[in-house]
Amino acid sequence: MKLRSSTRTLALSTALAATLALAACGASNEDDSSSSGSDSSGSSDAPADLSGDLAGAGSSAQQAAMEAWQAGFQGEYPDVNFSYDPAGSGAGREQFIAGTTAFAGSDAALKDDELTAATERCGGGEVFELPNYISPIAVIFNLDGVDELNLTPATIAGIFTGAITTWDDPAIAEDNPDATLPSTAITPVHRGDDSGTTQNFTDYLNQTAGDVWTSEPDGEWPLPGGEAANGTSGVVEVVTSTAGAVTYADASRAGDLGVASIGVGEEFVAPSAEAAAAVVENSPAVEGRGEFDFAIEVNRTTEDASEYPLVLVSYHIGCVTYDDQETADNVKAFMEYVISEDGQAAAAENAGNAPISDTIRDEGQSAVDAISAG
Repeated sequence: MKLRSSTRTLALSTALAATLALAACGASNEDDSSSSGSDSSGSSDAPADLSGDLAGAGSSAQQAAMEAWQAGFQGEYPDVNFSYDPAGSGAGREQFIAGTTAFAGSDAALKDDELTAATERCGGGEVFELPNYISPIAVIFNLDGVDELNLTPATIAGIFTGAITTWDDPAIAEDNPDATLPSTAITPVHRGDDSGTTQNFTDYLNQTAGDVWTSEPDGEWPLPGGEAANGTSGVVEVVTSTAGAVTYADASRAGDLGVASIGVGEEFVAPSAEAAAAVVENSPAVEGRGEFDFAIEVNRTTEDASEYPLVLVSYHIGCVTYDDQETADNVKAFMEYVISEDGQAAAAENAGNAPISDTIRDEGQSAVDAISAG
């Protein structure tokens, strides 16, 4: 499988306020920008005046980034009635396939059967999957007196299978020889909804700790026990209010909770946007997909300590050809803003994720250019 280019730009630049100011400026000069070539703010090929509805649904991990994208997009196109329901990745894919939304946000690429259904929803035409949001998944914990932890993949798997039940367990102590660990009971918290974050987390455990975690990757939590909550905010709220609790969630939502460093090779690596982007950039594309489907097979088993393999790549999924011109124009303009340098900088500022690389942007632009009405 061919690896993506290792050349990347990882700077987290351009404040959200500046981006929105640029968007507003773009809106006041739409007559000029509509006739120009592609620029960093996107929407260059879309009509100067857009209106109607644009509805999406899906990933709750994307929510903070989506707020920034919505603000920037509607700064340029205020007459578009934009809505996004952060109902979870599985629900987002279901709503898109059912035709109730124009696009989905998903922390996991379409499964083969979903891809078949999505192709049918798109009238038999091409489906696009654009990796527009890259962020580390953090192992987040609430443990009085402990701010930092190192956890190997096998230890994480033991915690979430229920084999490790207290924070002073020998396996955790071995990972943290200099820490004073309390005997507090561990409360593992998982997503109760069909979640792309769960899909990524269980895929990571399956690949890196297969002797302990024997379940197949799945967006629905596969084991009994533990506490369940819906959405990223739901699991974070449970951990915040429960001493000894631990969960997995988009790192940007950790707040003041503890965040573990995970074992990568012989080192322990903390989640960061840079390390998440690095592992994605050096991961192969999923084979056998369509021309505008850029799903990525994340290399979970890397031993490079500059990479953080517990990462989610969140996609925007839609049709290359829509039934009506209004929907096609709105989707095209929104996706072009999202992949633009301004759109990615706004998301990074608001959500703390990693901007996509130039390689991924160029791939995405080929799909955006192809969006039209049939």
